[in-house]
Amino acid sequence: MSFKRILFISSVIAVTLYSCSGGSGQKSTKQNNTSGEETLTFRDVDGIRFYEVKRRFSNGLSFNKDGFMLAPTWIIEYKSPDTMLAYSPEKKGMEAFYLQFDHGRVYNFAREFFRVKTITKDSLILQRLQVDARVVTKGEVSDVNCTYYTKDYIEKTLKTTVGELQRPTKADTSFIKKLSARTYSHPSDPDSAFAATEIVDLKPNSKNISLKLIGYADSGAHRKSFAYMYPEYRIEINKSYKEFRYRFSVIVDIKGNLYVNRIQGVLAEDMPHRKKLIQGITDVYLKNLLHIKPGTTLGIPHSSEITISLIGNR
Repeated sequence: MSFKRILFISSVIAVTLYSCSGGSGQKSTKQNNTSGEETLTFRDVDGIRFYEVKRRFSNGLSFNKDGFMLAPTWIIEYKSPDTMLAYSPEKKGMEAFYLQFDHGRVYNFAREFFRVKTITKDSLILQRLQVDARVVTKGEVSDVNCTYYTKDYIEKTLKTTVGELQRPTKADTSFIKKLSARTYSHPSDPDSAFAATEIVDLKPNSKNISLKLIGYADSGAHRKSFAYMYPEYRIEINKSYKEFRYRFSVIVDIKGNLYVNRIQGVLAEDMPHRKKLIQGITDVYLKNLLHIKPGTTLGIPHSSEITISLIGNR
């Protein structure tokens, strides 16, 4: 997975954290929903708590081709006249945010924009928007729809649970199988590899190596909901042939093979030699001193990319 895709992920931070919330209710938001019932305003659902059960692209999938998963996790409650409560796992309670009506059916919440598509006593459908210079941009970033239901509707009408509704669909599984199959044909190709929701797991099998999952390679990816896309390990080798420090990424295939991809701080003309050198270190040390479990998504193994900060000590 190329680092240029980070630009897309950074722009969807709000999809994960604040991706779909309500508005002030000062303007009417009328639109027919699937049952034919006229859409209400936020004022009509004041004090009603909604649980996010679906967060999907307009094609109905919860994943994109980079492995980014739209996970429905939020609980929200509109409070008249201009407040939205959202559940905070850190505070273990509802936190208040200011809501501002913008125009038409567009609202702003925590510096992010969304369009109200449907409001009923039982459900909300909200579309997250990417807005630049007050113009809604097109593409995946503005192509995220979030569905919320009340607990009564989930339990009494649908006769199910929030957790069951939040599960990935058969279409999601089929999509991930298709992406994974492409990595089987091209295991070392960074353009075929995609982020694994269950990241590559590395464990030492020798006293001469130690490692730690130190964080995530991109500063914009520290949000927990998609930090899995940028795993970075710090690995230290004792008794290496010489002292060295390298930071690079590898594609890890389903057999645990490591293919050096990007290398930090190397001039273009020096890249072929440096890549060959680091690939040799990887094959000799990492491949032999580590237990390598490939990354998986929905339980399906596939090639994915990780970053390694490697230290060699003589």
